[in-house]
Amino acid sequence: MKYNPLALTSVNHVLLVCDSLQESVIFYSDVLGFVSVPRPGIDTDGAWLSGYGIGIHLLQSEEPGTRVKKTVINPADHHVGFQTKNLQMVEKKLLENGIKFVKQRLEEGGGGYMDQIFFHDPDSFMIEICDIDNLHH
Repeated sequence: MKYNPLALTSVNHVLLVCDSLQESVIFYSDVLGFVSVPRPGIDTDGAWLSGYGIGIHLLQSEEPGTRVKKTVINPADHHVGFQTKNLQMVEKKLLENGIKFVKQRLEEGGGGYMDQIFFHDPDSFMIEICDIDNLHH
C-alpha cells in the first residue's frame, strides 16, 4: 500500500450549494439516477442523495440567484466525472430533458480512446460522463 497518512478509503460525498433545492433534487434524481437518503437533523435546508458509491449533498443557498451561472461548457473547468458503459443512453437522456452538452473524444497512442459528455446541473456545476472501455490499460 502506498503512503496514506490519513487512512483515506474513498470519496464519501460532494456538497453543492443550489439556488433551488427542489430543482437540483429533481435533476440529480431524474437525470442522473441518484436516490434520496435520510439526512441527520442538520439545521439547514438541504437534501442528501446517494448512488454509484458517492453521495451528493445539496444545500439551499441563503442568497439564491447571486452567483453568476456559467453558460459555456468548458471540459477544462472544475467538474465531477462518472463512468458509463452506454454513452448513447446518456446522450438520449440529456436530449429528452433539454440539457445542453458537449461531446469530445480523447485519443491515445495505439488507437485507444475515451469518449466524454460534459453538461451543467441547474446551478452550472459541470458534470462529465465518460466511457473508458476503449482505453488501453
